[in-house]
Amino acid sequence: MANFRSKMRKRKVPCPELNINTLGGKSHDDRNPAENCKKPKRAEVNYLPPHPSGETNDSLEILRQELLNDVKMKSNTKVIQKKMARTFSYRRLEVVSGSPTANDLKDRWPALFYEAEIKEEFCRITTISLEQTFMLKLDQYTPKIIGLIEAKGGVIGAKLRPFLHKLSQNQSIEMKRETVIRGLIVYLGEKPEELIEDCLENCRSYDLRHILKILVVHGTDGEDPVEVSIFLEGQEILSECGCTAKACALLMGLIYALNLAYPTALRYTFEVFQKIFLELDGIKLSSKVNALKTKLPS
Repeated sequence: MANFRSKMRKRKVPCPELNINTLGGKSHDDRNPAENCKKPKRAEVNYLPPHPSGETNDSLEILRQELLNDVKMKSNTKVIQKKMARTFSYRRLEVVSGSPTANDLKDRWPALFYEAEIKEEFCRITTISLEQTFMLKLDQYTPKIIGLIEAKGGVIGAKLRPFLHKLSQNQSIEMKRETVIRGLIVYLGEKPEELIEDCLENCRSYDLRHILKILVVHGTDGEDPVEVSIFLEGQEILSECGCTAKACALLMGLIYALNLAYPTALRYTFEVFQKIFLELDGIKLSSKVNALKTKLPS
């Protein structure tokens, strides 16, 4: 493979995934073959694709600037989708090589942070339907997950009792999904508050120090949420997500689109989201997630 890559470089075959890791393509401080290597880590099918035939960085930059005006127009969804698909390779090169902040990327690519485009971008990267796959698997595994929560003992079992009480009530499908996700996080030995933060509508508060957070705003009765938002780097990135489970799916889409790392405190939760609910790279599992998968229906 090393000889094959060498021949590709000598013949100047356009391959962004190869070129970005050459010594010439790295900054002066990273001039080491093993330093800061850019490669797919989460089963990305199109991690760093080449530009479409006939397109260059300059031509795609023109399309990007046109998109800045397109997003200001109403009923322009098809035009935006077409141009976003056309500029996908240019955007991925920027995301992977430059590692821009979410705010900088939102300024340059505002359409990327629309709900529809988050799903489209995830599909371009993985070829998987984001929300449909996530919800289908979550609903499929819900009965078994509830059974595992009921059977759990010890300290974690005690922490899971409030979730079982909620599940025993007549909940909507959205609230049931949220309760199952929160319970699953506890079952995995992690803290739901690391991912989901609750507040009342008349008293919104959140910790801006957190890099990644789903904010659930409840009404005065403290029950069903009236608003669900996604925060990245202390800034609201996406509002009106509908429900917490959908926000989790969209957050996975944003993580792939922005090439973000999973939070260390939630590594098992996001591994379950990726490898069990979205079925991406489901063969390589940590021991804890593998133990969970063996107990779920095939």
